[in-house]
Amino acid sequence: MQPMEEIYQQYAQTVFRYLYYKTRSEDIAEELTQETFYQAVKNIDRFDGSCKISTWLCAIAKNQLLVYYRKHPPQEDVETLPLTEGSAESSALENMGKMELLKKLHGFPEPYREIIYLRAFGGLSFKEIGEIMGKSENWARVTFYRGKEKLAKENEQND
Repeated sequence: MQPMEEIYQQYAQTVFRYLYYKTRSEDIAEELTQETFYQAVKNIDRFDGSCKISTWLCAIAKNQLLVYYRKHPPQEDVETLPLTEGSAESSALENMGKMELLKKLHGFPEPYREIIYLRAFGGLSFKEIGEIMGKSENWARVTFYRGKEKLAKENEQND
């Protein structure tokens, strides 16, 4: 096992980006990133090596986010959510309004919904998405592509 300092240096940005995608707040994401690593240090003996460290850290981050949301329910205006600028996804999904896109994604099956959220709104790379989901980068690419195709097909049917 690497020293926790090295683990922090290697994975803090991934955890921060995941939390920023979920919260849309740098301050909250930073606070939760610190809490995630605090919990990781506190519970390092529970890490059994059955998954990647990044997956374990993102699971801790997800739990910390749930704790945060219980105390502070989200009240964000959907129209202010940014699509990642300049990405192929943003131009493909730009034609739909953000509210319409989020409504369609709400009914989407997993893992398509989570991957599209992480990619289009979180700006995460396919490699980072694969790590978070405990899968390969290629799996994340293919699943995102299939989800995007399914979304486009449903959009065409509704027009």
